[in-house]
Amino acid sequence: MQSYVGVGVTPGRVVGPVRLMPPALSEPPAGERLPAPDGTGTPPEEAAAAALKAAAAQVKAELAGRASRAAGDGKAVLEATAQMAGDPMLIKAAVKLINAGSSAQRAIWDAGNDVAAMLISLGGYMAERSHDVLDVRSRIVAELRGVPAPVIPDSDVPFILVAEDLAPADTATLDPTKVIALVTAGGGPQSHTAIIARNLGLPAVVAARGVAELAENALVYVDGAQGRITTEPGEAEQAAAAKWREQASLLDSFDGVGQLGDGTRLDLLANVGGAKDAQAAAAAGAQGVGLLRTEFCFLGHDTEPGHDEQVAAYKGVFDAFPGKKVVVRTLDTGADKPLPFLTDATEPNPALGVRGYRTDSTSPGVLARQLAAIADAAAAAEAAVWVMAPMIATAAEAADFAALCASAGLQTPGVMVEVPSAALTSRHLLDRVEFASLGTNDLTQYAMAADRQLGPLAALNDPWQPAVLALVQATVDGAAAQGLSAGAPPKPVGVCGESAADPALAVVLAGLGVRSLSMTARALPAVSAVLRSVTMEQARDLAGRAVAAASAGEARELVRCALPVLAELGL
Repeated sequence: MQSYVGVGVTPGRVVGPVRLMPPALSEPPAGERLPAPDGTGTPPEEAAAAALKAAAAQVKAELAGRASRAAGDGKAVLEATAQMAGDPMLIKAAVKLINAGSSAQRAIWDAGNDVAAMLISLGGYMAERSHDVLDVRSRIVAELRGVPAPVIPDSDVPFILVAEDLAPADTATLDPTKVIALVTAGGGPQSHTAIIARNLGLPAVVAARGVAELAENALVYVDGAQGRITTEPGEAEQAAAAKWREQASLLDSFDGVGQLGDGTRLDLLANVGGAKDAQAAAAAGAQGVGLLRTEFCFLGHDTEPGHDEQVAAYKGVFDAFPGKKVVVRTLDTGADKPLPFLTDATEPNPALGVRGYRTDSTSPGVLARQLAAIADAAAAAEAAVWVMAPMIATAAEAADFAALCASAGLQTPGVMVEVPSAALTSRHLLDRVEFASLGTNDLTQYAMAADRQLGPLAALNDPWQPAVLALVQATVDGAAAQGLSAGAPPKPVGVCGESAADPALAVVLAGLGVRSLSMTARALPAVSAVLRSVTMEQARDLAGRAVAAASAGEARELVRCALPVLAELGL
């Protein structure tokens, strides 16, 4: 028996066989040429073209076969990718390069780049198809090399997926009935993999060094709460997994009322990325939306979406929550979410660059046009629409955003607290706006100077860090001070970062005075169940102990040991 330890990001205990994600393909050498004639009489360019066409046909057949066994969005993605594998435009472009002397691998690589760039230039739906081209290109190169394609493996039995890390595109066809847990060697608690795992409700461990050494089909035990992977699981591990399956049934639903054990109300909201997400969140009982990521309307475009397109996209979300609060985050691009028409790709440090609200300084008018679209969508819907700007650092920026909202006719402006300066001066920011929402993902990486995508920094990039909790406390204290000076109740402070989905940390956040928590809809039942096991007095005590702890590990352990309900529910 051997154990690997990482960062647990989604609770759950499972036993299953390992399937390894193939490593990313290396680019064929630049300028790689056809081999010399081999003496068979077949010209090298004909042999290379025939090999390329055979590889493309094999890829198309394999994708079509997988599509026939899939359903829903995964089926559509696979069908579209299979169609691209047989696209004569791509193959003809590659054959043309082969005839000019390029090797088959180099030809399909360069042809894929050219076709993808052409599709991106067309914008809209065609731009979205560029991802299919690059996916197909990798599959064809892998087929030519005789190696596995760098995609999620297929399997007839449920398995535990082990990878270096996963990009959002890797999960388009991830079937949670087959993939029963995620384990990665890289990434951190706020990485894309962690967010994906929470959205799918899959037990997950990230930043687990050495897991790439696991053998294909080896039987392992994964504990997503403790962040541990164990090989050759015995009776104890098998029993723990069986017990968790039974306990999971206790967390199937949320009744739509967020509260603590003494009746103190705490709104439990959902983070969504579009109308489909919003409808699912409403069905799950969410009391509203605490974070609408408006990037979904912009990503995949090489020009700014038009007014009517934006209005329709936002209204689809608002219509899912008539009479309830929907908090809209204005465009948050840059860093790990670049847009070709807004992002400066030459920035030396994008995470500290022109992103979020700051984009308006280099691309004036984009924010005003987005606010106008949000306002028109809100006027045509029954939701209570609040709007907040990301990456606000000063009171002057908060005032400017509030003025932009007023010009658009939006009456409830707010700010994201992601920059430590915003947490430390929240009193002044809240003089200018009506609410604050803590984005703990970015707040953690900026407070700890630790890129949230980097596995080696996962221990620093932990929302349980006492320094981060102290910034949450400072934000709430600033809101109280602002209310006192204005002779009014404190303006609301919520949390919409991934930390809100951690049931134990949710208790701490409630104790610190946060008035709403927004999370993936799948986390609502677990968070609600744990909150109802404590009173506000108990939550405040645990929050004080967590802030006073010497480390993230100590804070987490202190709180978890005081919440026996976590063990009872398998969390």
